[in-house]
Amino acid sequence: MQIRRARNRHPLLWAVGAGATAATLAAGMGSSAFAAGVFSDNFNDGDASGWSKSGGTWSVLTDGSGVFNQASTSSELARQFAGQTDWTDYQVQARVKPTGFGSSTGLVGLAARSTSSTKMYRLALLGSGRAELQAVNGSQITAIGSASLRVSAGNWYTLRIETSGSTIRGFVNGTQIASGSNSLAASGRVGLVTAYAGGSFDDVTVGSGGGGTPTTPPSTTAPPTSAPPTTPPPTTPPASWPTPTSSQKVDATIPVSGTLDGGMKRYYGIGDGGQSESQDPMFELAAGATLKNVIIGAPAGDGVHCEGNCTLINVWWEDVGEDAATFRGGTTYTVDGGGARSGTDKVFQHNGAGTVHIRNFRVENSGKLYRACGNCSTSYQRHVVLDNITATSTKVLAGINTNWGDTARFSRITILNDPSHSTKICQKWKGVPKGSEPTEIGEGADGVNCFYSESDIAWR
Repeated sequence: MQIRRARNRHPLLWAVGAGATAATLAAGMGSSAFAAGVFSDNFNDGDASGWSKSGGTWSVLTDGSGVFNQASTSSELARQFAGQTDWTDYQVQARVKPTGFGSSTGLVGLAARSTSSTKMYRLALLGSGRAELQAVNGSQITAIGSASLRVSAGNWYTLRIETSGSTIRGFVNGTQIASGSNSLAASGRVGLVTAYAGGSFDDVTVGSGGGGTPTTPPSTTAPPTSAPPTTPPPTTPPASWPTPTSSQKVDATIPVSGTLDGGMKRYYGIGDGGQSESQDPMFELAAGATLKNVIIGAPAGDGVHCEGNCTLINVWWEDVGEDAATFRGGTTYTVDGGGARSGTDKVFQHNGAGTVHIRNFRVENSGKLYRACGNCSTSYQRHVVLDNITATSTKVLAGINTNWGDTARFSRITILNDPSHSTKICQKWKGVPKGSEPTEIGEGADGVNCFYSESDIAWR
């Protein structure tokens, strides 16, 4: 995995604030897999060269993979900085895990545009129970915005700060929690910060162009604070397709609030079974709803619509029509168990914000298992996590829009009957406004948007 550190910066890369183009950035980076990503560190090489320390007890540890850890919960301020003071408009993202709070005023966070050890923009996870985007100037701390958040020691959170001129935005787990105008600093380094707290940091990435897309609207909903519900993962997804206990023809969309347990009944009869747009869904799930133990036959229309956070457990699509499921609202969606086949275009369509978790699932004879919308009316940043997937005769596992900061993570992936390894694990697209067509710009792991290693993929 390639790691680009501050000591390797090209002097032209951070001319973005002075009007440099994406082409200039790409030229400066040579053959980099992600032209807009100018710095990344996952600490898997066991060292933290390129970072400069101010306070605290820091070391690179192993926590599943390499992480940068600050162990002292009594340090008033502990910081590590990377990059250069003339960096202007950019976005910095990192996975952050509080490991303990020494007091109710403790915090673990991420910094941008730091001009000194005490002057910066900071996105902080506070032990008092919220996430706050701050302008920090010594002892003077100005809150740009915040959201209630039950911060738990031992949980990972993805933090991101975007800077564009005087506009500063903060995101937690892909959801914007704050946006405002502030003139504290026009440029500066990135940083990892704790105060009266211990914390671990991983997958630090910096990209150019902090403003513009994604145009995520302000959110008043706190980001998810715990992992989505799960069932014990089997060794592999189910090897055979289930036999329905009975069948029911459906003439109109079935609304679901709470939990619908179908008892392995087959539902069929909506739409024409083809790819025509705007077919009605078979099931429409309200925010927080769960659909489980259901077989969706053909025709199935537009499958399942999730209008908010939703959970699909042991749901099977015998013949995907337009889409198997579309995730439209909310921040966290979970597909646990089940399978889908004959998705000519795609199986799961992600139109809303947040993260889709797909695990213990099998897909057959399909175009894409997952696609983050590349030309919806609102250009959110979207994330997908795929674990314990078996794919047969499927062209792409995940398609994401790297220019909007989308990410895809893969583990325990099994590809069957593909001796030429033609299946694309992570396909990269350039997202565009509604009415235009996105363009494919690459594929493969890069440690910035597509996260996996050779050991995560088994070809059989």
